[in-house]
Amino acid sequence: MQKKIKTSKEIGERVKKRRRELGISQEKLAEILGVTYQQVQRYESGVNRLNVENIQLIANALSTPVSYFFEPDKKSVVAEELSIYLPGEESKLLRYFRKIKNSSSKNTVIQVARLAARNKT
Repeated sequence: MQKKIKTSKEIGERVKKRRRELGISQEKLAEILGVTYQQVQRYESGVNRLNVENIQLIANALSTPVSYFFEPDKKSVVAEELSIYLPGEESKLLRYFRKIKNSSSKNTVIQVARLAARNKT
């Protein structure tokens, strides 16, 4: 039995479907990914192939597991719990925070956020 390989077009359609489910524009997704909206259009149409790294970035941006892009469309069954969508600024903050390697720097960011949250102006 030969397994069917997902085409770039099929993966792009899933990207587009998930983006629309979340109410994210191509421009917003492009901003999150650090690419142009035209590049997002090319991904969604299947014109440009997505490599493993880009699929992971898109999955994170769309709060979905990577497997979402490869599984058959399941109407009523969810195999994995999907993460809650984060608004753009929160997603951007989390993306930068994850890039911080130094634990002391991470603690500093947390302290700044805690202080900013106390400031109600």
